[in-house]
Amino acid sequence: MNPSAPQPPETPKARPRSPSAPANGLVLTALVLIGLYLCFQLALPFLPAISWALALAVVLGPLQRKLESKWKRRNRVTFISLAVIAVIVVVPAIFVTNRLIMEISKGAELIQTHATAGTLTRPLGNYPHLAPLDRWIARQIDLPETVGRLATWLTNIATSFVRGSVMHLTGLLLTFYLLFYFLRDRHLALDSLRSLAPLSPAEMDRVFSRVTATIHATVYGTLVVATIQGTLGGLMFWILGLPAPLLWGLIMGLLAVIPVLGAFVIWIPAAIWLASQGMWGKALLLTAWGGIVVAGIDNLIYPILVGNRLHQHTLLTFISLVGGLIFFGSSGIILGPLSVTLTLLLLEIWHDRKLAHR
Repeated sequence: MNPSAPQPPETPKARPRSPSAPANGLVLTALVLIGLYLCFQLALPFLPAISWALALAVVLGPLQRKLESKWKRRNRVTFISLAVIAVIVVVPAIFVTNRLIMEISKGAELIQTHATAGTLTRPLGNYPHLAPLDRWIARQIDLPETVGRLATWLTNIATSFVRGSVMHLTGLLLTFYLLFYFLRDRHLALDSLRSLAPLSPAEMDRVFSRVTATIHATVYGTLVVATIQGTLGGLMFWILGLPAPLLWGLIMGLLAVIPVLGAFVIWIPAAIWLASQGMWGKALLLTAWGGIVVAGIDNLIYPILVGNRLHQHTLLTFISLVGGLIFFGSSGIILGPLSVTLTLLLLEIWHDRKLAHR
């Protein structure tokens, strides 16, 4: 062999892997999990504001994009979006809250007056076939005391509204503060999630699409339909001269949010009470309005607004809403369906990856 001939370059030897590498990976994973847990605990007091700000950011996304196509200053565009949602939501909410406090006080006083005068079940005695029911109610229930407790409960609700007004205002301001950054910096936030999540770009697109669809379905399908049902129910209460129409309309709207339950929980007893008072025409009108108009709104508008966006069985929808309300409070309307939707989607991605590796 010619010693002067050029020698081929030596193949670099692979560096031996440090035996502590797996241990370091486990330590890093543990530290990340601890950090995520601590961050969750720090964010927990702000969870209602964060969830509602997220929902509003998704709902206002199309408006924000349209405004950004006309004006390049993102701060100005974001302030316009906040002004729009303030006019649509905040101003009516303040008016309704003030009226609601007045309705609760008036309703409590009226109920107490009827209970003291004994006029709640007196008309039952005018109907011979209902007289046994009147006597059974008198034996089984101390009606004045029961109604008095109901009136006291309503009064306490009005008082808690007043006492909690500062807290509600603080939460509202915090929601708008977060919403400003969710709207203005949404591209930065989404890009950060894409880079940090252990999912492919296509899988992240599925996640974002499913989250957006779930929030739209929850806000438009659940909250909007419930608001319409509560408004229609309260309107008929006002037309028929029933006490506290705004209060009962609000309660009907809240019950309409929960699957299986609904506005009928309120208007059916009201119709029975009207019939017991001899006002059969009003009772039939309320029954027809509640059974056809109020209940029909759910079957008519909900499929239009939601369609197949929620991607959940009715049973899962019930569990996600009711369980979310129990676990998260008011923000559970958003977080409950989101938790179930994301879990199901991650299971789908895991299943797809498992099939791909076979």
